Amino acid sequence: MTDTASSTSTMPLVLVTGARGRLGTIIADSFLDAGYRVVGLDRSASDEGQPSIMAFDATDETSVRSAFERVVREEGVPSIVIHTVGMWAMSPFTETALSDWRKMMEVNLTSTFLVFREALRQLHQADQPVAGRLIGISSKQGSIRGMAQQAAYSASKAGVMRLVEALSAEVAGTGTTAHAIAPSMILFDYEEGEGVSAKDIAAHCLHLASEAGASLNGATLHAFGT
Repeated sequence: MTDTASSTSTMPLVLVTGARGRLGTIIADSFLDAGYRVVGLDRSASDEGQPSIMAFDATDETSVRSAFERVVREEGVPSIVIHTVGMWAMSPFTETALSDWRKMMEVNLTSTFLVFREALRQLHQADQPVAGRLIGISSKQGSIRGMAQQAAYSASKAGVMRLVEALSAEVAGTGTTAHAIAPSMILFDYEEGEGVSAKDIAAHCLHLASEAGASLNGATLHAFGT
């Protein structure tokens, strides 16, 4: 890893959670291709290729804090944090176990809270706050209308959207912005059907992270595709 104090790169540092997942990999690669410095977090570490990936548990407060401390120590403060960790499941409402409900909330909503809270603490811990971009992943079910047999998923993703809105209001005027991208069905590689390409979601992240994206705050981008 590169010590940012000696790095010759002036590009911002991007932190992608879930960097070994399908969406996280595409987003990380898109930022690398655009010349950004990128580091990843996921359940297991990897030093093969780029970006380097550190291990963490997105639902555990101590693990999230330790992961950010390591990133800051080894790479610097990430000014762009894209949280892709999440899960999907469906079951009839009356057959949804409390344990499954809680797991959905932990993975989709609590993890977003923990990651964004630690990211903001790092960005704003100095006398002169670092301008940052925080981008979470909601969904069509969370932003428009919940779906049958998806009560837990719909509620958790609606929570992501409201969390981002509240956070954006709190950081307004600091130079930091917060957003959610709400995809419908995410299409990978050569998948066909109604939905949005994962590469298009990555392109939205790139726009929000750009100078042009600085004028936006608290937006939920409805990426429903065609």
